Amino acid sequence: MKQVQPDVWETETQSPFPGLNTHAYLLTRDDGNVLFYNTGHLHEVENLAQHGGVARQYLSHEDELGDTLNTIAERYGSLLVGHREEEASFAKVRTPDIFIERREIHMGNIEVIPTPGHSAGSTCFLVRSPTGKTYLFTGDTLYLDKHNRWTAGFIKSVHTEGDRPVLAESLRLLATLKPDVVFGSAFVGEHGFEDVSDGSWPEKVDQALGRLLKDAPKQAREVNS
Repeated sequence: MKQVQPDVWETETQSPFPGLNTHAYLLTRDDGNVLFYNTGHLHEVENLAQHGGVARQYLSHEDELGDTLNTIAERYGSLLVGHREEEASFAKVRTPDIFIERREIHMGNIEVIPTPGHSAGSTCFLVRSPTGKTYLFTGDTLYLDKHNRWTAGFIKSVHTEGDRPVLAESLRLLATLKPDVVFGSAFVGEHGFEDVSDGSWPEKVDQALGRLLKDAPKQAREVNS
């Protein structure tokens, strides 16, 4: 594991298939650590103990499901948090102990923000750290592409055109936030997170939104413009 912020640790890179990388991120807290996303590396699951273990694990969406959810829960007694819309998918591996259904605050400073579009239950998490920084965990709603640009998680071979306007609305919501550091789940560039403390986040999201809508069929672009 590698420390990337005073209270955030990044797990070793995992590559589910060539060209796609993922990390999980451990947020250390006095009242119980939080793991965002998931790792399939068993040695990293064990390494979590060096930093105080895991009290809760938040998944941004069903693509992060894996057998290590049970390993982590059994090792640390952690609670799993996931969106109600994806309950059936979660149940194949591990049913969440806490369901997300709306925008709300958890544990005092973790804002849970449903952002459907990449999947029905995609969720982002805004954390106001005691360090003074604000962290945004975007899952795959926005990810860093091979050009190190934040890009909407719309895959033509997977999604329908009906998903595009839903995802666009989620991006418009994310553009209103003011994070200092943004952590994606999957990424295809060199890094999985970026410092945006210069205030550039709204512009980066607007650019991602522009590319998302530009790729839509003409009729859809006119409806969503």
